[in-house]
Amino acid sequence: MQAKDSSPPDGGYGWVVVVSAFMVMGLTAAVLKTFGLFFVEIQQHFDELASTTSWITSVTIAMFHLGAPVASSLCVRYTHRAVVITGGLLAFSGMALGFLGLNMVWMYATTGFLQGLGISFSWTPAISIVSHYFSKKRALANAIASAGECAFAFTFGPFFQWLISQYGWKGALLIIGGIQLNICVCGVLMRPLASTCLLEASHSETETPPGNGASRIDKEDKSAITHKTFNWMLVRQPEFVLYAIFGILAAMSFFVPPLFLVPLSYSLGIDESWTASLLSILAMVDFAGRLLCGWYANLHVTKPVHLLTMTITLISTSLMLLPLANNYLSLAIFTGFYGFFFGTTVAVHITVLADVVGMPDFDSALGLFMLIRSTGGFVGPPLAGKL
Repeated sequence: MQAKDSSPPDGGYGWVVVVSAFMVMGLTAAVLKTFGLFFVEIQQHFDELASTTSWITSVTIAMFHLGAPVASSLCVRYTHRAVVITGGLLAFSGMALGFLGLNMVWMYATTGFLQGLGISFSWTPAISIVSHYFSKKRALANAIASAGECAFAFTFGPFFQWLISQYGWKGALLIIGGIQLNICVCGVLMRPLASTCLLEASHSETETPPGNGASRIDKEDKSAITHKTFNWMLVRQPEFVLYAIFGILAAMSFFVPPLFLVPLSYSLGIDESWTASLLSILAMVDFAGRLLCGWYANLHVTKPVHLLTMTITLISTSLMLLPLANNYLSLAIFTGFYGFFFGTTVAVHITVLADVVGMPDFDSALGLFMLIRSTGGFVGPPLAGKL
């Protein structure tokens, strides 16, 4: 019984879970990344200001982070599978109801609130269960799963534009919502490890005579596996607090450059068609960085926390050198460096979080980490815009 939990499969059915998580990343984070394509259409339909329309994405992002602790606590109380399926239904409902397009408040409540909550309930348990299925290969598995965001974002841009041109923005929302129902299928494939362990624990207890030492060990293991409470006390652990501070600082800075990449290229006099290629470069090198970092981390040559330190140093250096770019070629080179090291950072930081708190508290830690990190994400872009 103990081997099932203390020694995760590190393969086998775990790769099915990784592929499912890969799909979930694409159907949640990638949709959020490319939703800006709907801005102009929605703005013109309701005859609203751009700032008013942008609140749809702001609400979505807010719910994505604020819902993470709720999603994590539900994973602890029930199963990752159940929460992912719930998230898929919420995401579909948000898009399907947004199809009605009654008014801006309606859009905030549907494509904003419901969609954001659905993304949170899908993304959080999907990335969490991968870490439960893997130990030695955890970094590689997390990197492959997170790469779904890049792969889908690269293809969703032209696909969403085609949907809007063929069916209008309302029809496109409905179709995308239908596609997001596949999150539920991915959730069904995320077979919980804990249920198997509990069944085996119960079977072991019924066969082992009372008072036997093995029975006592089984009971202790079962207690560790069930772990049916969300651990809010992690905020008192210095290691977790330090890592949460890293999350705030990273969200304040590392997510800002893509927002200003296009305006920067325009200010340098770069043609619009060339500017679009910078975003493609960013997506491709981000994808490559995640996979290569996951592969390297899987070799166990460097500890994940040391690898994360190196990637943070390199991405920070690339950002400090970025203002030196004065033409398309130099901007493309710096964009490539930033995108690659951003991908490596994203690939390994969840693995480091698991190492910091341990797997029994990982679900709770992930939810709290996302909630705390959101403060950096909310403060960073406005502060950068002011600067």
